[in-house]
Amino acid sequence: MKLDHNFFNRNCAVVAHDLIGKKLVFGEHAGIITETEAYRGADDPASHAHRGITPRSAIMFGPPGKSYVYFIYGMYYCLNIVTEPEGEASAVLIRGLKLLTPPLTHLNGPGKLCRHLGITTRHNGIDLLSDPTFYVSEGIQDVDVNITPRIGIKKATEKPWRFVLTL
Repeated sequence: MKLDHNFFNRNCAVVAHDLIGKKLVFGEHAGIITETEAYRGADDPASHAHRGITPRSAIMFGPPGKSYVYFIYGMYYCLNIVTEPEGEASAVLIRGLKLLTPPLTHLNGPGKLCRHLGITTRHNGIDLLSDPTFYVSEGIQDVDVNITPRIGIKKATEKPWRFVLTL
């Protein structure tokens, strides 16, 4: 069963935690989400939306359940899912995925994940609540989750907003 509006229309850290163990479907690929990070708006200096609405961050202020895909370091795409009520900027970065489709492998890193699945900025703004080929659904139950500070950033590194499936 696909996750609905109510699932994503909550605090981004809660959604990031609860996405662990859920199934991400993208075309012919499917996998269990193994790692996430939460990013909020004005109160999070590491967030793209920290300084308000810009062409890049505008989607983070939109309705929950949309994909937010951006390009970094001139070489990597990163997949995020918008959370919280419309007007309150936040998103969850999908950092890891254990594939359920061949090759059965663990994509540990947002760049690896997007490269393997073929996710690019062409997939920015897709409504994961209604799209038939790109969505998140129920996955495995009763997962153990490690909570740590976020990684790969320089600001607000103390926030315990990184969630990792205990394998």
